[in-house]
Amino acid sequence: MPNPPVLLDEASLRILDALQKNAEISNADLAEQVGLSASPCWRRVAEMRERGIIRGSVALVDPLKLGLAVNVFVHVTLHQQDKGSLETFTQAVSQRPEVMECYLMTGEADFLLRVVVEDLIKYQALMLECLTQIPVVSSIRSSFALDQVKYTTALPTRHLRA
Repeated sequence: MPNPPVLLDEASLRILDALQKNAEISNADLAEQVGLSASPCWRRVAEMRERGIIRGSVALVDPLKLGLAVNVFVHVTLHQQDKGSLETFTQAVSQRPEVMECYLMTGEADFLLRVVVEDLIKYQALMLECLTQIPVVSSIRSSFALDQVKYTTALPTRHLRA
């Protein structure tokens, strides 16, 4: 069962929204943007980091600039869904850097992966050298993204507001 959402006041929610748009903003600029003075703003950010609400900050890199033009959604079905099979699969795909996301699913497929690679040859290599070699895998179905219509890393916070 998921944890209940944390309780945050409006100022902390404004801080989260601002940091999700630009984690490189200075504390002074952040404080001004959210309507606080610098010290309370810094304390709120530090507290949210300590509580694990803010898990880290990263640089968002354009995959096309790195030659990663192929985005594939891979639906994987296992022979059976026992604990050992699930662990075998997750351990195998966790080692692959081209697997950007992996979700345990309900429905027709047991797992949904998002894979980013340079081209179809690299995807074929991932299929042949990794996915088809995992003994618990029963079937693999791939869907290739033609265009990225929306992409965001910012989580919505509207539901936390009174």
